[in-house]
Amino acid sequence: MLRFLLRKTGYGLLVLLGVVVLVFFLFNVLPGDPARLTLGQRADVSSLENVRKELHLDQPVGVQFLLYVNDLSPIGVHPLAEARQNLHYITLAALSGDNILVLKTPYLRRSYQGKKPVWEILTEALPGTLLLASAAMLFATIVGIGLGVLSAVKQNTWMDTSAVFASVIGISAPSFFAGIVLAYLLGFVLSSCTGLHMTGSLFDIDPFRGRVLNLRNLVLPALTLGIRPLAIIVQLTRSAMLDVLHQDYIRTAYAKGLSSRVVIWHHALRNALNPVITAITGWFAELLAGAFFVEYIFGWKGIGKVTVDALDKFDFPVVMGAILFTAGIFVLVNILADMLYSVVDPRIKL
Repeated sequence: MLRFLLRKTGYGLLVLLGVVVLVFFLFNVLPGDPARLTLGQRADVSSLENVRKELHLDQPVGVQFLLYVNDLSPIGVHPLAEARQNLHYITLAALSGDNILVLKTPYLRRSYQGKKPVWEILTEALPGTLLLASAAMLFATIVGIGLGVLSAVKQNTWMDTSAVFASVIGISAPSFFAGIVLAYLLGFVLSSCTGLHMTGSLFDIDPFRGRVLNLRNLVLPALTLGIRPLAIIVQLTRSAMLDVLHQDYIRTAYAKGLSSRVVIWHHALRNALNPVITAITGWFAELLAGAFFVEYIFGWKGIGKVTVDALDKFDFPVVMGAILFTAGIFVLVNILADMLYSVVDPRIKL
């Protein structure tokens, strides 16, 4: 298990390094002067030069990239004053001059607009995205596995046909289109019946009570985000269950006198879950990234909405940090998915 984790972690670090290279050079060629974006359009020349020096924009691109990797690395070399101002760190060694070798959390730099550390911006928005993705995945998993099992057990009946037809529609409908339709129908036309609103975040601001928890605002974005993974899970569960139900050990279980409920849910479903787990874990990571437009449509405060707003304002450190943050979640979820296989199916040896 330890060898497996080390190997997977190594692969993950290589993936993240590739993402760092791509993100840095992509946003380095985009139009816009970071110094002017930081100070505003009326800044004087001397102030602009000071900010360019502070952001290392006066250095060659290769040096800028190495400094960026040094900021992201958990172990890096930094001037003492900079470390005290920007980093959460533990000093490992004192170096020449006022430089120190530190163990630290990755430094994603500061927002051009609010001067706030990008790490704080993303960690404040992360709970909203995690809650939305978890709710969407929970809805998709429970309903999807249930419909998939029902479809396989009732093969070639109207229930099977209806489930397959609905899953095809779910796969074909883009999330941003489904979001607009659901927001209009359930949050506007039928709002008096459903009690739902077109937009809203987890907390509403009340002039007398301050922040008020409002879980109703979670319903529409979670439904929208869960439609496509639900459709995939239905088809995967159906296909895997049809394969398993024709195996010899299932016939043996029936011959022993076990009830259909025990055979289907305990024996057949457990051995059919491997492809479903792959879909669930993969889609959960994708929902964290794919929530961007859904959060923006419904006004849900999360990493997606923060990133879209930052991109609209050319706040590149926030956008770059969000991409790297999401890539890290992808890597972590994939490692956890591989570990889950051995729990669900003991035949698999890591």
